[in-house]
Amino acid sequence: MDFRKLAAEFLGTLVLVVIAVGVATESFGFRLFGLSFAAGVVATALAFGLVLVALVYAIGPISGCHVNPAVTLGFVASGRMKLVEGVSYLVAQFAGGIVGAYLLYWMFTTSPLYHKSIQGLGADGYGHASRLFVSEGGAFLVEVVLTAVFVMVVLFATHKAAIQGAAGVAIGFALVIVHLIGIPLTGTSVNPARSLGPAIVVGGTALSQVWVFIVAPLVGAVIAALIHLVLADRSKDVVVV
Repeated sequence: MDFRKLAAEFLGTLVLVVIAVGVATESFGFRLFGLSFAAGVVATALAFGLVLVALVYAIGPISGCHVNPAVTLGFVASGRMKLVEGVSYLVAQFAGGIVGAYLLYWMFTTSPLYHKSIQGLGADGYGHASRLFVSEGGAFLVEVVLTAVFVMVVLFATHKAAIQGAAGVAIGFALVIVHLIGIPLTGTSVNPARSLGPAIVVGGTALSQVWVFIVAPLVGAVIAALIHLVLADRSKDVVVV
C-alpha cells in the first residue's frame, strides 16, 4: 500500500470538511447572508464544488482524489479498485473527516459569537433538522438518488473514454448541482466522511441521524457502479485508480 495515497485522502477529506462545511456553518449557523436562504444554498454548493475541483487537480495525481467513501465504494463495486486498497481509503477518509470537523470546530470556538448548540457545524439531518422537514425515509431516498448521480458522474468522467483533463471540472460541477437541490432537503451528504465528522462534534440529533447519511450514500454508490458497468465500454475501463 502506498501511504502517500492514504495521506492524500486523509488530507483531502480534511480540507473538504474545513472549507466546505465551514462555509455551510457560516451560511446557515451564523446566517451571514441574512434572511436569504437561497444565497446560503448557492454559496455552500459552490464551496463544496470548487474545493473539490481544486483538490482533484492537486491530489488527483497521487490518490485519484476520492475524498469520499461513496466514491471509493463506487470504484470498488465497478471493479476499478481493489477491495483492500478501497478499505484503506475509507479509513483514511473517515479519519480525515473527523479530524477536519474538530479542526473546524476549534477554529470557530475562537469567536465569542460561536456556540455549538446554536450554530452547529453544518451537520446533515431530516425531520426538524431539515429545512423542508423531509422524513427519515425521504432523506434516505434523497441521499441514495443524489449520491448515485454524483458517483455516476465521477465514474464516467474518469473513464478512459472521457474527455481527458476535464474530469475535475465535471466532478466539481456535479457536486455543486446535487447540493443545490439537496441542501433544503437534507443539507446534502453524498459523502459519509463529510457527515460523520460534524455529527460526532455536534452530537445529539445530528449523531442519532447520521446513520442515514452513511448508509444511503453507500447504497447510491453501488447503484452508480451498476449503471457504469452496464453503460461503460469495459475495454476502455481503468482497473485501479
